[in-house]
Amino acid sequence: MGIRFTVLGSGSTGNATVVTTEEGKVLIDAGLSAKKIDQLMKERDMSLSEIDAILVTHEHADHIKGLGAVARKYNLPVYANEKTWSELDRHIGEIAEANRCVMQTGEVREFGSLQVESYGISHDAAEPVGYCFYHEEEKLSVATDLGYMSSKVKEKIQDSDVLVLESNHDIEMLRMGRYPWNIKRRILSDVGHLSNEAAGHALLDVMTERTKRVYLAHLSRDHNLMDLARLTVNNIVEDRLAPDDHRPKLMDTYHDRATAWDRLGEE
Repeated sequence: MGIRFTVLGSGSTGNATVVTTEEGKVLIDAGLSAKKIDQLMKERDMSLSEIDAILVTHEHADHIKGLGAVARKYNLPVYANEKTWSELDRHIGEIAEANRCVMQTGEVREFGSLQVESYGISHDAAEPVGYCFYHEEEKLSVATDLGYMSSKVKEKIQDSDVLVLESNHDIEMLRMGRYPWNIKRRILSDVGHLSNEAAGHALLDVMTERTKRVYLAHLSRDHNLMDLARLTVNNIVEDRLAPDDHRPKLMDTYHDRATAWDRLGEE
């Protein structure tokens, strides 16, 4: 069995994703309550007791809300770089010393047959990262909470079989929205979040014939709509491609429920 994954929740209200192979199982972030993560895992016929490790992208609340509770309840190792750990301590409570694992940015770790590589991203956190997952010839990349898509990030996530890509906001919806201007400016900045338009243009640079599916993720509940995100990204891709060119399928994620299991080897 190759890589399979489910996005348990995605968006400003909480983020968590499970990635597994037959011999390796990890949780990326725990930004939902421990109770909610337990429930969503159960709905996907899996338990947190099966998880080998929790991988943290950064210390914002929508990525670590349930981290301490989950790690303590199931005695799970937590992996983050040193700068992220320096911020985590005051938010997640006591973690057993044996479960405080440092994984520096750019490092590669193996969990059973699942190989994981972290890479640096641009976001207003201590030292935020994204992750690429490998098993034999398969590659899954998770890229959210990006102020912009740098050439280094593009290089890391390029040629993925499946990509989880941030499509956080519609620029006009954000500009006209109720947030104060300082927060809007932060979201629109190079350390904020990727817009639908930016996601579309980034996708053109990283997708290849190999790329089968792209999950549009981390959508704002106030300043985006799933249909709008999908339409915007699709239109940007269609404008560039010839009729016979390969197109990955655009997939939805949800703030309140998990996606179906996706097995990378399947069409």
